[in-house]
Amino acid sequence: MNNLDYALAFKAMGDETRLKIIGMLKNGPLCACKILDALQCTQPTLSYHMKMLCDSDLVTSKKDGKWMYYTLNRSLLKQLAEFVCSL
Repeated sequence: MNNLDYALAFKAMGDETRLKIIGMLKNGPLCACKILDALQCTQPTLSYHMKMLCDSDLVTSKKDGKWMYYTLNRSLLKQLAEFVCSL
């Protein structure tokens, strides 16, 4: 990873709602509908947050029929933790 990759990931984590989503995903993949219900936000708002998380590679997405499932990218989180510890 380079500094731009780190910056994108930290920027994506710099929002309370996105940190909540990351916390929810730590227990395993979730359907967008479950995240939406838990956050009690609008679908466009959730889409915005998920785009930020996916664009930074913190989260991966997989479509299954009409449902979208999101998974936490644990290897990237490990790299970010190692980066912070190296500072």
